[in-house]
Amino acid sequence: MSAIKSIINRSRSHRVVQYSSAPDLSLFGVGCGAETTSCWANLPQELLREVLIRIEESESSWPPRKNVVACAGVCRSWRRITKELVKVPELSGKLTFPISVKQPGPRDFLLQCFIKRCRSAQTYRLYLGLNNALTEDGKFLLAARKFRRPTCTDYIISLVTDDMSKGSGAYVGKLRSNFLRTKFTVFDGQPPHAGAKMTKSRSSRLVNLKQVSPRVPTGNYPVASISYELNVLGSSRGPRRMHCIMDAIPAAAIEPGGIAPTQTEFSHHSVDFLPSLPFFRSKSNRVESFRSGSLSSQREGALVLKNKAPRWHEQLQCWCLNFHGRVTVASVKNFQLVVSPENGPAGPEHENIILQFGKVGKDLFTMDYRYPISAFQAFALCLSSFDTKIACE
Repeated sequence: MSAIKSIINRSRSHRVVQYSSAPDLSLFGVGCGAETTSCWANLPQELLREVLIRIEESESSWPPRKNVVACAGVCRSWRRITKELVKVPELSGKLTFPISVKQPGPRDFLLQCFIKRCRSAQTYRLYLGLNNALTEDGKFLLAARKFRRPTCTDYIISLVTDDMSKGSGAYVGKLRSNFLRTKFTVFDGQPPHAGAKMTKSRSSRLVNLKQVSPRVPTGNYPVASISYELNVLGSSRGPRRMHCIMDAIPAAAIEPGGIAPTQTEFSHHSVDFLPSLPFFRSKSNRVESFRSGSLSSQREGALVLKNKAPRWHEQLQCWCLNFHGRVTVASVKNFQLVVSPENGPAGPEHENIILQFGKVGKDLFTMDYRYPISAFQAFALCLSSFDTKIACE
């Protein structure tokens, strides 16, 4: 095994494959170009596959899992086999390549992450937790920066921390609020499924030439909408009420045998080449109805999530939720999302917590998510909780 790792290190002498802060996006489908043939590409396929299987199985967690990522950077044949061996988070429960943040989380458990906030820079960083302790030790996944506009607030989400602009090749998507910051829309930078329509806007027409793909421009594909309603007390002392319509996920995804759309790579082909996915069609313009403040015309068949109602604790004199030790500081921002009864008759799958978010320090928050939402979608939903909602609290 040590000999193989030596091979990997020598073959990438001019490339840093660790994407802790600056991923080499060319390795995973963003502007992939022809590479020079590596001397290791001529290894017998059976031997190479056996070697890569052993590496993938032995390096099951970060930071050692960086060696799996390194294997994909050796040459085309290594990349192809490595991508075949590495399962999506839904099946493996592991985040390996950058595209993993756009894929649904594990079905059987919550994937534990945390968010660090920097108030002065108005930035937020998402990390994968490396242990069960509530510490700041983690693997960097995504970053976001807050931009205040005259009529709204934007959170630009990126794969890197040093270039959070929509024209960047690391652009993933954005979160946009209304003026009161009570309604939000999550936009994906690439089509979340076959047939997805891009929202036309001035920003999507004036995208910087430095974009994710020369054939698929960075765009605004609405994938979720969030609404914060008046709290249960109608005053400043009650919990928030959160309502989320996951436009990119069919409600059937949570049923036994259900399937959620899964992106396999960052766009570098035309939309016509995207895999065909069974999906539903919209009967109305979701974004326009969102801007008008109405959620009644939601996309037919879309998954709907709502926050789990907290219980009033007489002794503590506060609203409480059971976060199983993952949240330690009381905050109006804390929430747990479950499937809404609007999706149909309640079953066991409706009791599962899909996303939970809570405070553990002054600028430290935990974020745990699971199938059918992705780390990107979960991060965007949590970012909406940071804004002060004048009408809701």
